[in-house]
Amino acid sequence: MNGTLVFVLLIVAMAIGANIVQTLIKARMAKTEKNPELEETLAQIDKLEERIRVLERIITENKYDLRHEINKL
Repeated sequence: MNGTLVFVLLIVAMAIGANIVQTLIKARMAKTEKNPELEETLAQIDKLEERIRVLERIITENKYDLRHEINKL
């Protein structure tokens, strides 16, 4: 009787463990799948960051005088 109970509990534990492993594998695969919308958004963010860098470089140049440009208007 005791050996049968251990055997049943071992099978139940193995089934639960397999389910947990399967869930973890699915979660990892979901993270690694590429989302085209996400990729497009990240590419757009990269382009905007580059434009901001260019604008910052223009503004911080010594030759660029913001007051002078505003007064010209």
